Amino acid sequence: MTSLRTPLYDLSADLKARFTEFAGWEMPVQYSGIKQEHQAVRTAAGMFDISHMGKFFLRGSGVLAALQTLVPSDLSRLTLGEAQYTVLLNPQAGIIDDLIIYYQGTETDGTERVAVIVNAATTDKDKTWMTEHLPSDIAFEDVSRDRALIAVQGPEAVTQLQRLTTEDLDKVGRFGHLEGTVLGQPAFLARTGYTGEDGFEIMMSPDGGQALWQTLLENGVTPCGLGARDTLRLEAAMALYGQDITDDTTPLEAGLKWLVHLDGAGKFIGRSVLEQQSADGVPRRLVGLQMAGRNIARHDYPVIHEEKTVGTVTSGTLSPSLGYPIALAYVPANLAKVGQSIGVEIRGKTHPAQVVKKPFYKRKAS
Repeated sequence: MTSLRTPLYDLSADLKARFTEFAGWEMPVQYSGIKQEHQAVRTAAGMFDISHMGKFFLRGSGVLAALQTLVPSDLSRLTLGEAQYTVLLNPQAGIIDDLIIYYQGTETDGTERVAVIVNAATTDKDKTWMTEHLPSDIAFEDVSRDRALIAVQGPEAVTQLQRLTTEDLDKVGRFGHLEGTVLGQPAFLARTGYTGEDGFEIMMSPDGGQALWQTLLENGVTPCGLGARDTLRLEAAMALYGQDITDDTTPLEAGLKWLVHLDGAGKFIGRSVLEQQSADGVPRRLVGLQMAGRNIARHDYPVIHEEKTVGTVTSGTLSPSLGYPIALAYVPANLAKVGQSIGVEIRGKTHPAQVVKKPFYKRKAS
């Protein structure tokens, strides 16, 4: 099957990007190099083509209340221009996907407007799950292949973007969003990201997205691929769906307790399991690991304690910012305390590691 291409594919090809197949899309994995792109985001500003991600618009009466039955976060807290990072859950409280729900307001006739951004690899699965469980009178529009989506991230990201819009971006808080214009064209702007840095994600028409990409490039913003996006998100200990979180992991096991609002969320799929885990504790936890040497713990490598396999590495890399190998791994709850010594089996040999506090990297407050 031929891979899909985003509206920005040709612009990336012109920059001699290296491409890879990802979730059915032909995506740039790197441009100038992962380390250079990573450092650009940490020190200045980088931009990512994330047009492959799933993009849904929902309209109708009681949209937030209907979505509330699918997620463990209290959506009644949301006011106009606010968003909630959360997870779709199956009946076992396993994570179907992580996503962001953006409340865009209520019209005079009571119609609520909500935008939802989901992972590329799970777009079809999420759409099916949501449409099967939401009332039929809620309009569900899938614009996943009809919009460009660009993430501009880094300490200079907001300054770069502010030049191109009349909206006052300083008034938009973290997880805030608005509908405005960029380069004079309609745009949805959200102060969200997947790098651990400040920045915005901007959704526009394909033509608008191409113009934005080209203008940012001319203004010195570094194009970045999926490779740098992965090292950046891992330093920030942000979960990758399909590796760190799956249909078989609960948000409490995955360290996402902060988005589980049992006191306010009401009834939702998977609630009873989370109530049980909250009462009894979880059998395993997703922890951060720092390797003692230079060996890198990779996805699916065994975690060893007292010569027995006790867990599994879910993500790992050599941290460009920190200069040493880091990883995320599931371990038994009794081995999840910061400071715990543990081992990782790499090519048949056990190498020492230590459980450390997450995130591995935290940006300096501006």
